[in-house]
Amino acid sequence: MRLSPRHPRYRSLRVRVGLADALRDGLVVPEGLIAHGRGEAFDYLLGERTSPSARAAERVAAEWLRAARLPVVSVNGNVAALAAREVARLARAAPNVRVEVNLFHRTPERARRIADRLRRAGVEEVLGVEPTARIPGLPSDRARVDRRGIFAADVCLVPLEDGDRAEALRARGQKVISVDLNPLSRTSRAADLPIVDEVSRALGHIADDLRRLRSRPPSPRLRPFDAAAARAAALRTIDRELTRAAARPRTRRAGR
Repeated sequence: MRLSPRHPRYRSLRVRVGLADALRDGLVVPEGLIAHGRGEAFDYLLGERTSPSARAAERVAAEWLRAARLPVVSVNGNVAALAAREVARLARAAPNVRVEVNLFHRTPERARRIADRLRRAGVEEVLGVEPTARIPGLPSDRARVDRRGIFAADVCLVPLEDGDRAEALRARGQKVISVDLNPLSRTSRAADLPIVDEVSRALGHIADDLRRLRSRPPSPRLRPFDAAAARAAALRTIDRELTRAAARPRTRRAGR
């Protein structure tokens, strides 16, 4: 499909084409396309840009990953399709970060394809292709994890997550950083550090912040973060965007 860069929705259309290709390649499942559409709708409401509150959350997320004993980034099919390069940039910026494939709709072939996509993007080691442990209390395949990764992590970055596993990780005493465009989702409400931003923007910003932190010694503890305030700030951003949109004059219909 040929897309003109002059199209007003050029970037959005490119992402959609990429996801459709990823579906045909076996990385993304049909349910993932539905989830992306829901997220894109929230991105409209957020102004399709990183808000100041989201940017502040991303900076704290970088500090948490830097301070963690064993930080892990969880990757599903949509994350691999949308932000594999950003995952690789993040992993290069913080060598202590591990990257793990974790899927709700899991098949061995799909896990291998996602791992291959991450390696081609520059991730040196990908965990989770052959799970070695289970998270207690989860009935789905999300429970199947790597004993060297998510199972042992103290901080988990879970972009485009489902709420069940975010809650299960927290129940085990693990700190959860989420990336979700919906501030009302179970994932955003369950996370210790919710980031309400588009996944490639968020992971790219965190990677940049991690590079800047390299010259500083890691903090001995995680900086406190007010998750409720972050969610409330995202809702205020949506309210401002809707108020601005409602105040704009309506376009006159053709022929009038």
